[in-house]
Amino acid sequence: MTPLRRIAVIGNSLPRRCGIATFTTDLQQAISTSRPTLETCIVAITDHGQTYDYPKAVALQIQDNKIEEYIRAADFLNAGRFDTVCLQHEFGIFGGEAGGHVLELLSRLTMPVVTTFHTVLANPTAAQRAVMERIVDASSKVVVMANKGRELLRSVYQVPDDKIEVIAHGIPDVALVAPDAAKARLGFDGKSIILTFGLLSPNKGIEVMIDAMPSILKRRADALYVVLGATHPNLVRDQGEAYRNRLMRRVRELGVEDHVVFLDRFVDLPTLLEFISMCDVYVTPYLNEAQMTSGTLAYSFGLGKPVVSTPYWHARELLANGRGVLVPFGDATAIGSKIAELLTDDVRRQAMCRRAYAVSRTMTWERTAEHYMSVFESASQGHWLKVIAPSNTGVPELRSPAAPEMQISHFLSMCDDTGLFQHAVHSVPDRSHGYCVDDNARAMLLACALNSPGEQPLSEVLTARFAAFVQHAWNPDTGRFRNFMGFNRTWLEASGSEDSHARTLWALGETARSDATPSRRQWAAALFAEALSAVETFRSPRAWAFTLLGLGAYCAVAPDDLHAQEIRHSLADRLMSCLASVETPDWVWFEEGLAYDNARLPQALMMTGAATQTPEYVQAGLRSLRWLMMRQTTPAGHFRPVGTAGFGELRQLPRAFDQQPVEATATIAACLTAWRADGDAEWKALATRAFTWFLGSNDLSVALVDPHTGSCRDGLHPDRANENRGGESVVCYLLGLAEIRQLARFNASLTKPAALRAMGA
Repeated sequence: MTPLRRIAVIGNSLPRRCGIATFTTDLQQAISTSRPTLETCIVAITDHGQTYDYPKAVALQIQDNKIEEYIRAADFLNAGRFDTVCLQHEFGIFGGEAGGHVLELLSRLTMPVVTTFHTVLANPTAAQRAVMERIVDASSKVVVMANKGRELLRSVYQVPDDKIEVIAHGIPDVALVAPDAAKARLGFDGKSIILTFGLLSPNKGIEVMIDAMPSILKRRADALYVVLGATHPNLVRDQGEAYRNRLMRRVRELGVEDHVVFLDRFVDLPTLLEFISMCDVYVTPYLNEAQMTSGTLAYSFGLGKPVVSTPYWHARELLANGRGVLVPFGDATAIGSKIAELLTDDVRRQAMCRRAYAVSRTMTWERTAEHYMSVFESASQGHWLKVIAPSNTGVPELRSPAAPEMQISHFLSMCDDTGLFQHAVHSVPDRSHGYCVDDNARAMLLACALNSPGEQPLSEVLTARFAAFVQHAWNPDTGRFRNFMGFNRTWLEASGSEDSHARTLWALGETARSDATPSRRQWAAALFAEALSAVETFRSPRAWAFTLLGLGAYCAVAPDDLHAQEIRHSLADRLMSCLASVETPDWVWFEEGLAYDNARLPQALMMTGAATQTPEYVQAGLRSLRWLMMRQTTPAGHFRPVGTAGFGELRQLPRAFDQQPVEATATIAACLTAWRADGDAEWKALATRAFTWFLGSNDLSVALVDPHTGSCRDGLHPDRANENRGGESVVCYLLGLAEIRQLARFNASLTKPAALRAMGA
């Protein structure tokens, strides 16, 4: 397995004052030091209206309320070829309803995502549930810091158990020391110190602990309660210091002002460790049990401090079995009694110190980083292999609605007595753009596909119409096919592009092999042979690939055409040369960039290699297709075709949008060709996954097709589907559907008893 080289952590970052910022910074530093060759960085979420002097580790920041910055961050991470992204999630740190803006980032990432949930709600709102479920879908693995988190993810959100990892909150690895020296350094010598630290807010229960102080002082007159931490910035923004002032007023009312100290500071790590070291008892009197994670609890426990806490989820697990002391929520009498007991029982208190320290050695940041790295490596290794689960027959199950019925009413509406229209306005044919040989050649391929068993063939009249268009496109004066024709049946050019010429050859080759009419098969073979020679001068790799696909069919019916055989090997060798000249360990491709119809290149090599018994062609096709599929698979495991926005970019990860049906269709065919080449059922599942892109398993969760008419939208924009339903889109969908229906029939045949299969039933 290739070692991970670049990891990005998304979350708040110091010097922003919050627990997520501390955790994100600590985690990034810990994983950075876990591997000498590893590069790490932070993508920091910045609360609107604020600015921070971020350290060098922060490579990019996102203003939480600016959705365009989430999109920019996805582009940054994709372009940077990060191996894994680790998202720190808390609903309140991202913009949008229930923090939904972060989905704009996750939906565009091309690498696996590992999400750490700092909060898992037992009773989420509808918006919170929707966001949570989409984050889970986008994540290869999810991490929680307590087993209660795992329980809630399984029971409330139906997350599979094998997707969940429980990793303890990391802690600094420091020696266990007595508190006296630190007390002296900090000016608290001779006091029995009770400590709470963290950002001050009403849910922390500080007022309960203040109310407990008179009872503690009756048994330990030297007790001092130190409240270390600045007021939460959000609270300051909304209410100023009203909460802190109420607490101080309560201290004065109880007459304990000499025994409660408020230190309004957000301290750095060394200072924090010094304060924890000096305390005799640490207390977390939180008021709400739904506290999944507490960094303050983890740090204090990890330094071997006796902890008295209310039974919120994290504390209930960490302090179980006598590792700490749990008291009821809001019960000042109970908390005062338990703290006084510890402060007056040195033997018990010190035994609890030693036990907490020993238990916490598995929680050091070094150990935590190793656990995270193991999860990252697992996510990276299995990233592109996340496919539909296999059925008990040993082949990937094709579940409904993965194979709808073949409906062609929209396709028929896009045709007139000349041929197939190029474009539509919504579902209405757009005559202003006329026709092209590209789409009519695709229509010929569809006619051939519908001649397979189990499908209803196109009418003879319609098939003849597409053939007539192709014949009329042939220009014997140039030896090339024209491409674009106006609605007035006037050709707009003398010769079309290399790619359109080659795609027409492909359609002719398939027609020569698969058309229902012997006469038309002969016509197609003759025109193929006449038009083939032009390809020898072509320079487009896609034109070579389309021609090779046509040659695969043509050579099956004209095995004695030696000229065709020579061109076949010549074009395959050209693709091999392209791959050899461009390929690197990170870029297993034929060109310096990705464009359209990408999967047709490896498909052509595999098909040619299988037909000519040339294993190196097959292996090159498999290798390059596997690389392409890794880049066309989202962290959530669904198919994301190469977006048009990235066409022409050199050695960059593909852009997410705009996504077009032609890419899904090419991928379906290529994956099924790979399956036939090496027999690995994984390819069938990948083909099925690419097909479900049409049905809504995509970045927007929007179905592209109307199964009742067979229409197909022209693609996906970043925020919506393209409502136009042109000729290319409908034919691509129907071609992909024909392949998937054929696969479904094959899978079904495997479940029949052997006797029925032998009879062909």
